[in-house]
Amino acid sequence: AMEDVCAKFVSQKISKTRWRPLPAAALQSPDLFATGSWDNEDNRISIWSVGDLGNVGLNGEFQAEPQLLCDIRHNGDVMDMQFLDQERIVVASSTGTVTIFRHHQNNQTLSANQRWEKAHYHVDQETSFGGAACTGVICNNPEIVTVGEDGRINLFRADRKDAVRTIDNADSSTLHAVTFLRTTEILTVNSIGQLKIWDLRQQRNEPSQIFSLTGDRVPLHCVDRHPNQQHIVATGGQDGMLSIWDIRQDTMPVSLLNAHEAEMWEVHFHPSNPDHLFTCSEDGSLWHWDTSTDVAEKPSFLHQGGRSTTHFSHSTINQSVISAWLSNDPTKDRMEITNLIPNQTLSVNTLDVLGPCLVYGTDAEAIYVNRQIFS
Repeated sequence: AMEDVCAKFVSQKISKTRWRPLPAAALQSPDLFATGSWDNEDNRISIWSVGDLGNVGLNGEFQAEPQLLCDIRHNGDVMDMQFLDQERIVVASSTGTVTIFRHHQNNQTLSANQRWEKAHYHVDQETSFGGAACTGVICNNPEIVTVGEDGRINLFRADRKDAVRTIDNADSSTLHAVTFLRTTEILTVNSIGQLKIWDLRQQRNEPSQIFSLTGDRVPLHCVDRHPNQQHIVATGGQDGMLSIWDIRQDTMPVSLLNAHEAEMWEVHFHPSNPDHLFTCSEDGSLWHWDTSTDVAEKPSFLHQGGRSTTHFSHSTINQSVISAWLSNDPTKDRMEITNLIPNQTLSVNTLDVLGPCLVYGTDAEAIYVNRQIFS
């Protein structure tokens, strides 16, 4: 399916890519995405349109490479990035600063809308105040949660200058990523292989639950929660393994799946079709994990052309989606795994999926858009 993929070379190492969310009732495909860069002299936040599908080249191929709409300089490496709403993007920096950028769609510009300087910082002997990387950010408008190398958790609100809440010594090791479990509960992953649940209604600064990978304390880099089954969580880390957890019960993962040959940087359940999951790695691969139970009955929920009928396979109606991820060995239950980029060499740092579309970014200074991930 490589012919469905458009590449754009951007002379920046791309650390994060995110689709702009679609309005709740929208039937159209995603049309805009944001990227952030790292390890460049001049890092940038950029907004791209996916390119004009109506523009057909001489040989009938789509000339649909992404078009840059606007960009803005960013101080430090972009460590994480999330859309807060249709216009605002929250960006985590290696300097410890968290910034909300606003995309002005009337004149296609970006501006810094709000900034929390050194939301994350180390205090050491030489300096009274040295920034620590903000490694992860998650939004549930207007709330924003950030985690960092300093083991801190901050809860911000988009309309307030000061943090609503800070848990100063939440972790003695680096926190790498965070996700909302529900509006009042977050889950963090750290550099010694632990998952911790934090109840933001509690004033105490201890996690309400701790889970851990047994044995080697492998650093975890990424986490995602199943969009419909809030107790199912996927994590990935330094050893490239995919771990699936059921946070209602065991303190250990339900399944450990051999995946990549190097660090897994991101894991994402498909937001509307979560029996599909996507992971990307330092080893240059991007895997599509498909647990839809009966391959012949794959749901064709995509709105192609004028058709907007939605067919649900039985798996989305009965409980088999749940059991697919939570069975002891999901691979026995007909899991298909496809590497979507067979011959990439440099790290695939980031991916995002929405509707039929996938966007990913690499250290090869390129962004890629695939508009037909289920074809």
